[in-house]
Amino acid sequence: MFGRVRKSFARFFNTVRSDTDNGRDKRTHNLFEAAAAYVSACAEDDQDQIDEAAGWVSPEALSFGVSELACRAVIALARERDESPQTVARALLGLPAA
Repeated sequence: MFGRVRKSFARFFNTVRSDTDNGRDKRTHNLFEAAAAYVSACAEDDQDQIDEAAGWVSPEALSFGVSELACRAVIALARERDESPQTVARALLGLPAA
């Protein structure tokens, strides 16, 4: 419950903050930077960074970037472990072997 309220306020304040931009040149982020920042912030449970990274790109672009990051991570782990991507993905999610 409190998490939803916190997210709502964070989004509201981020919107207000961006509306009152003082003319500083903002760097644009691509979807892969946003995905990397978002996922690493989720892993560290850093809500402020999660909110910031989520505001860099559209939700659809962020979703695509996170999906691409997950695919690349599973492939890298599969190569490192010399296992199939399906085996690695299922192990990461705590699912039984297929």
